Amino acid sequence: MYKNLDQTSMFDSIWQFPDDLKKAEDLGNNIKLSNQYSNINNIVIAGMGGSAIGGDVVSVLENDNFNYPIIISRGYSLPNWVNENTLLICSSYSGNTEESLTALDDGLKKKAQIIGITTGGKLANKLNDLNKDFILIPSGLQPRAALAFSFIPIIKFLDKISIIETKLDSWLSDSINVLIESRELYSIDSMENPTYELAQNLYKNIPIIYADKSTYGVAALRLKGQLCENSKMLAYHNELPELNHNEIVGWENNPNIFKYLFVLWLSDENDNPRVKLRQQITQEILNENGVDQFVIEMTGNSFQERFLHMINYGDWLSFWCAIAHRIDPSPVEKIDRLKKELMKR
Repeated sequence: MYKNLDQTSMFDSIWQFPDDLKKAEDLGNNIKLSNQYSNINNIVIAGMGGSAIGGDVVSVLENDNFNYPIIISRGYSLPNWVNENTLLICSSYSGNTEESLTALDDGLKKKAQIIGITTGGKLANKLNDLNKDFILIPSGLQPRAALAFSFIPIIKFLDKISIIETKLDSWLSDSINVLIESRELYSIDSMENPTYELAQNLYKNIPIIYADKSTYGVAALRLKGQLCENSKMLAYHNELPELNHNEIVGWENNPNIFKYLFVLWLSDENDNPRVKLRQQITQEILNENGVDQFVIEMTGNSFQERFLHMINYGDWLSFWCAIAHRIDPSPVEKIDRLKKELMKR
């Protein structure tokens, strides 16, 4: 059934994630630079949507290797402190994202050291005219399906200019092997497949995704976005411990809507011990309110392996939710409409 619905092959894009990781590694190993990058004391990755999430993934997977502040800037302008000691990475899959192009202009005014990552478009043309470096990645994918190409080349670039000393080569191969093995299960439209089974329980509800900020906070953000774009479902996320200081109180009034909400907990063995306790107590509180909950946890030898597995699990989950809704996961008609309206005004 899904083949008739999946007209633009989101299935193939998710299936190919481990293959894309390898291709992205090869691409990153062959980056050629024309400019020097020196005296850097902070990093800004400017992007939106599927391009910005690559920056988030970099900040998580290489967290222990950064000696500089790194932020992901989603918007038209950059922080006021950006200057000649800032490394600005402009990430736009299409190369035509207006926020990223405006952020580039802001970075030029603030004299940041700039590089781009894109498939082409206005971003590549502008950087080329300015004699700035840019990393060309493969085109033809939905930006959200190009995740491998939006984070691995950045890691390789940062390693090449000695900003970090990555250990990517030590964990990527095992991660790819796990994803190749798991896709054999996650890709079948059967209740034997845990992502398919969970989708059947989830798709008629509003998912709320909770995670420890220090581990799976970015994975929760990614899953929220995938459920919105692939499944065409409203979804929301928040992070522990912050949600225990405000959102937890919201689970009190309007109990008539609780039956439409479904909490997904993304848990990892590296979660802060106090956060694990907070999760347990919060689950008890939500159980008293009759809220549906489900815990997703991965096993693996490294956090990076578990993190990428969690990302891919969520991508499959969003795919099967789309199929349960009997829609094509790829088109994003409301985003396309918004862009057309913006061009008119």
